[in-house]
Amino acid sequence: MPAVQRLPSKERKISEIDAGDSRISVVGTVVGVSGGIVAVDDGSGKIDVSFEEPPNARPGQTVRAMGKLIPLEGGLEIQGEALQDFTGADLDVWRKVSGLWEGSLKQL
Repeated sequence: MPAVQRLPSKERKISEIDAGDSRISVVGTVVGVSGGIVAVDDGSGKIDVSFEEPPNARPGQTVRAMGKLIPLEGGLEIQGEALQDFTGADLDVWRKVSGLWEGSLKQL
């Protein structure tokens, strides 16, 4: 059986998420955990990320959440595929590098 190819996720600020996005990733701080739902805030907004199994996350932890964007009646949610620990990461450098990468892709 051939491997399943997924579209790459787009790095987004939560406030810039577009309902037309398919797969996204956001970097922010965990502000709440309830069962399989992790609430992430990146300073521009907050979004819930849902997982089938409760993830290993704690409030105050810096994470990158990746997954499929799901429209709901009350807004948007990410159906989580991965939650990466970004504790100790320099987020200013991360955002600069992400911005440079996105800018270089637009030039192609």
